[in-house]
Amino acid sequence: MTIQDDYSKITAASQRIAPYVRRTTVLVSLKLNEALATRVWLKCEHLQHTGAFKFRGACNALLQLSEEQRARGVYTVSSGNHGAALAAAGQQLGVKVRVGVAANASEFKRDNMARYDAELITIDPGMAAREAFVAAQKPTGREFIPPYNHEHIWQGQGTAAHELMLEQPDLDCVVAPLGGGGLLSGTATAAKANGVPKVYGVEPELAADGQASFRTGVLQPAMPPMSVCDGLLTSVGDKTFAIIQQRVDDILLVTDSEALAAQKLVFELTEQWIEPSSATVIAAIQRYPELFAGQRIGVIISGGNLAR
Repeated sequence: MTIQDDYSKITAASQRIAPYVRRTTVLVSLKLNEALATRVWLKCEHLQHTGAFKFRGACNALLQLSEEQRARGVYTVSSGNHGAALAAAGQQLGVKVRVGVAANASEFKRDNMARYDAELITIDPGMAAREAFVAAQKPTGREFIPPYNHEHIWQGQGTAAHELMLEQPDLDCVVAPLGGGGLLSGTATAAKANGVPKVYGVEPELAADGQASFRTGVLQPAMPPMSVCDGLLTSVGDKTFAIIQQRVDDILLVTDSEALAAQKLVFELTEQWIEPSSATVIAAIQRYPELFAGQRIGVIISGGNLAR
């Protein structure tokens, strides 16, 4: 597939999910621009239904199931945002959703999933437990909707960047968080198809398997789940990794303390309350002025699901 072929699927996804998703604000803050010594356009996916970009991919995936598949129900694994998004989309479309959720997931995110009638099954933290849960569900006949490693998911996630560039097409770079790679692969496809010169992913130093994979060209396993950026603690998927290798220019790292400081800065200057996972992109702009100072930067603010 060429980048334009992939982008055409993102634009098709945008039309498909339009009746269900919120076209979120693109926010410009003069105070934040001054603090960052650059110009930033924030695509505010923390204002999306269920509080995260994940609702886009979930809708796109469910809308492409057959009636028979929808009737059997679906399942997934999630630290919170994907599970809530899938449950909310399932609620709209009449699809029952089962979620394997790690025991250390925040109570706020568990409550957010339960709010949309998800059936929650507690599992141990880490990728091994996730894989065991997925294997145990296969005999049920339910359809597995992965959090990121599927074309319908990343094409749906790419609609956020598509909307961003419809509103602000003249950008020097686009920055997005990196967890499993669904958001970043969709963002990179939309950005590069529209001629944006640079695309960067950002992840916490305590979950730097994405950068290690990108630099070595070989997928690395997820690191122990220790970062406060709980939305970025999964390993990159093989399908999303192939796209990231081709269309992303680099993966940048930030510390947890830098992400938390950026979260505070965004709230103080814009009154927008975002997750530490989302704040990594602002932290990266602060940490790497040699890349970002004076640039026109599109930023995907991925979510805002945390207790205040």
